[in-house]
Amino acid sequence: QVQLVESGGGLVQPGGSLRLSCVVSGSIFSVNAMGWYRQAPGQQRELVARVASGGSTIYADSVKGRFTISRDNAKNTVYLLMNSLKFEDTAVYYCKGEFGWFDSWGQGTQVTVSS
Repeated sequence: QVQLVESGGGLVQPGGSLRLSCVVSGSIFSVNAMGWYRQAPGQQRELVARVASGGSTIYADSVKGRFTISRDNAKNTVYLLMNSLKFEDTAVYYCKGEFGWFDSWGQGTQVTVSS
């Protein structure tokens, strides 16, 4: 069984920064990709950023140039560095792991951008 635990969310002012972390534990045989998704109230969950096993990354247009996804394989951790945060970045952020024949999600961490 695989578990993903996110941390690092919180309240931040517009223009501020946060770094989210997602620690993966359990029986992991292969990791195809890790990603960050977010869901704002009344909205569908959307992809924010994704890093594949080979290191290639993709970002939502709304966060390009502001967010950076990275992974530390030795620590089984994936990060999302969020800079220049905007009101519209407010959401619950979820970590997702793609482990071969199944996917697994974390419980989410709240990010609130407010003055």
